[in-house]
Amino acid sequence: MGGYGRGFSATNKRKIGKQGFLLKRTRQNFFQHQTGWIEQRRKYLLSFLMTINILWALYKVEKIYFPILAAIGVPVNIVTIVILSHGKCGLSKSVTRYLVAMSVGDLLVIILDLILRHIPIAYSRYFYFLRFVPMCNIHAVLLYAATDCSVWFTVTFTFDRFVAICCPKLKSKYCSEKSAAVVLGTVTALSCLKNIFWYFMLSGKYFFMNFPWFCYSTWEVMESPVWGTIEFIHHILNPGVPFILILLLNAFTVRHILVSSRARRRLRAHSSGENPRDPEMESRRKSIILLFVISANFILLWSTFMVYSIWRRMYDMGFQLVWLDSFVQELGFVFQLLSCCTNTVIYAVTQTTFREQLKNVIKYPIIQFCKLFNDGNVRILFKNL
Repeated sequence: MGGYGRGFSATNKRKIGKQGFLLKRTRQNFFQHQTGWIEQRRKYLLSFLMTINILWALYKVEKIYFPILAAIGVPVNIVTIVILSHGKCGLSKSVTRYLVAMSVGDLLVIILDLILRHIPIAYSRYFYFLRFVPMCNIHAVLLYAATDCSVWFTVTFTFDRFVAICCPKLKSKYCSEKSAAVVLGTVTALSCLKNIFWYFMLSGKYFFMNFPWFCYSTWEVMESPVWGTIEFIHHILNPGVPFILILLLNAFTVRHILVSSRARRRLRAHSSGENPRDPEMESRRKSIILLFVISANFILLWSTFMVYSIWRRMYDMGFQLVWLDSFVQELGFVFQLLSCCTNTVIYAVTQTTFREQLKNVIKYPIIQFCKLFNDGNVRILFKNL
């Protein structure tokens, strides 16, 4: 009996010890799981709070930034259109046509997108009456058509300069004022036709947010693969394809310039025995600088908006590999709208004649105002500027 009792007691001890070990491991695994879950939730909460803080800061900045941008962008683009329309900037007629069209497109984007969309969203309580104006889907068609025109006018200008520099046989036929008018008219018509689908996709009621649009829409539309594909193609065509075209055309233009400039230098040095200045290359230089600066400005300021727009529609369609916070979209809007106000600065920096014309436009109303008071000293002061 004693031996049996001792054996039974030892077996129980082993069982109890094994159960205690398993219970201890279970508790450790449970606490580790709980600790990992709490740490994961803590990181998610910190990320969420950071996103909210960045969005809140952006909304505060936009309330100041958007009105200032509108106050500067409208008169600046109007002045640019007036100066370029006079044709006294030393540019060819086709280039002038494209630059005027780009300024008109930028002006329409400022009016339709910045003034009539983003400012009412930033100051929604002052624009509550727009909820009773059922025109949001018409507004969307006009807004996106103007945006397409603004972007594709830049592409057509880039292509015009590519033909003028790299294709001398086509230059006389394509790089003319008439051809520019036909191209710009075709782009405008296609942009309007392309964006009619927004009228049927969105409702007429304003939403006053950018998630995902500024108009109300049904869940069927938001989750529809057909509408999702149409919108995805829309974002590919603007600004995805223009990005690629502008980069390729500029790359080909740079390659042609480098090759031809080396050949011309060798030829002129061989014929004259020295390295004289080339007046043709000097005349091309400013046009080339203008082209590259406009292209770089477009690519840099539109990159954020393009990446987020394509990502959001792909995410809604099920390609959920990467996550981008909503403040990226707001940053995209900030940079994209800024691009509509920078071309005048680019012209003033790269074009001496335009800079002189801009000075005359700025001085003219001040001189006329001074004439009313017969202030000759002030008039002399502005003449010496």
